Amino acid sequence: MADLKMPDINNVLIAGNITQEPVLRQTSNGTPVVNFYIASNRKYRDNSGIWRENICHVGVVAWHKLAETCMETLKVGSSVLIDGEMQSRSWKTDDGASRSIVEIRARRIQFLEPAATHDVEEEKTPQYKTPEKPKSEEADQQEASYKKIEPTDFDFGYQDLKI
Repeated sequence: MADLKMPDINNVLIAGNITQEPVLRQTSNGTPVVNFYIASNRKYRDNSGIWRENICHVGVVAWHKLAETCMETLKVGSSVLIDGEMQSRSWKTDDGASRSIVEIRARRIQFLEPAATHDVEEEKTPQYKTPEKPKSEEADQQEASYKKIEPTDFDFGYQDLKI
């Protein structure tokens, strides 16, 4: 039993809404870092059958290009899905008190709201049309059989997800 080693797994996946404006700073060597907080809600029924809500406030830190993108995109109320890892850090305040925090270090952030529209016009690219090849009778039959297949709606359980 003494040789048994725990696996090194530190993975967090959480969805929530931004509760404070993100704060962008730079390290002494110029690396951008952004900090913000999210609130993740969980609804449940208590023992008496009444619906309750538990709100978990979590700090998030993002680095490099992800930090810059967060500053450009996020605002209070924005919905996000964060994939990252838990990290803790400690420091001493100016008055000598010890402080510590546990937060999520974001690896990926999915912005769950449509991107803001920009006033930049899309660059027009010429449309090239490739010449059609003559089809064989076998290819026509195969294409007709594909058209008979109707698409199926797949339900992965996320249809009623409200964020």
